[in-house]
Amino acid sequence: MKRRNFIKKASLAGIALPLVEHNLFLSHSKLKKPTTTFPVSITTWNFHEAGRVSGELLAKGTSALDAVQGGVMVEEANLDNTTVGNGGSPDRSGEVTLDASIIGPDGNCGSVAYLKDIQHPILVARKVMEDTPHAFLTGEGAYNFAIQNGFEPQNLLTQKSDKKWKKWLEEEQYKPVINIENHDTIGMLAIDKTGDIAGACSTSGLAYKMPGRVGDSPIIGAGLYLDNKVGGAVATGMGEEIIKNVSSFLIVELMRQGKTPQQACEIAIERIIKRNPKHTEIQVGLLAINKKGEVGAYSIHPGFSFVLSSKGQNDNIQSESYF
Repeated sequence: MKRRNFIKKASLAGIALPLVEHNLFLSHSKLKKPTTTFPVSITTWNFHEAGRVSGELLAKGTSALDAVQGGVMVEEANLDNTTVGNGGSPDRSGEVTLDASIIGPDGNCGSVAYLKDIQHPILVARKVMEDTPHAFLTGEGAYNFAIQNGFEPQNLLTQKSDKKWKKWLEEEQYKPVINIENHDTIGMLAIDKTGDIAGACSTSGLAYKMPGRVGDSPIIGAGLYLDNKVGGAVATGMGEEIIKNVSSFLIVELMRQGKTPQQACEIAIERIIKRNPKHTEIQVGLLAINKKGEVGAYSIHPGFSFVLSSKGQNDNIQSESYF
């Protein structure tokens, strides 16, 4: 089901999160015996193809790190996706700038932000992680690093995105619409056959953002975080609120204290709501998995979903929400 179909909140208020055939539980109110059979991957929104690719890689014995990278790359190359990679919506000046992060089971991580003209920022982020003493490169530095490492520059502003941007310029009203494709990050977590966890996150950020704006996706602890002994979490939606609440780190720490992934996601969303009196105007979706393979998902408004890929199945599941 497409994300844009979930604008009418009232009609969706009664949607309950369905149980799936996998022995994973998705709500602490609907406990099932958790699985110890891996591999498994979870992906924000309805990125079915990304989930399928990561699932197939895991089934072949690929590491969790390679699986999340491979899955995220699918959407970075998808010209029909205006929120990630090539074809992403530009900033107010018409520039497409990309953010991405990746983190492995050993806790090593890499990020890039405000990266222009490179289709796969997730690959550059991994290069930062593995081939530099740094964790985070931005802007011109990130671009130069990519070029020095053999990445080919290309124009990422497609005719589709350019047309929408020029239409936006007619009024220049910055009003992100809940669940509409203007800030739908792809975040992915995977557990491989050995039980190791890895995560990746990639986005073109808010459509028509101010030049220089960076969201939560490349910030370890905000858009993505994991501890291989505990579990991991990814975030999507209004990045500023995710940054202010360090949401992914919070979820992992709550799981470390014994909370289920579902409980941890709910507490993290409630933290955002309590701190922001304008929470009715924004959407944030959180997704988590623990070391047992138990999954949690929660959002402020109805409409957030995720893809669960395991045992050859690829299911899009609607998240529960605060409203």
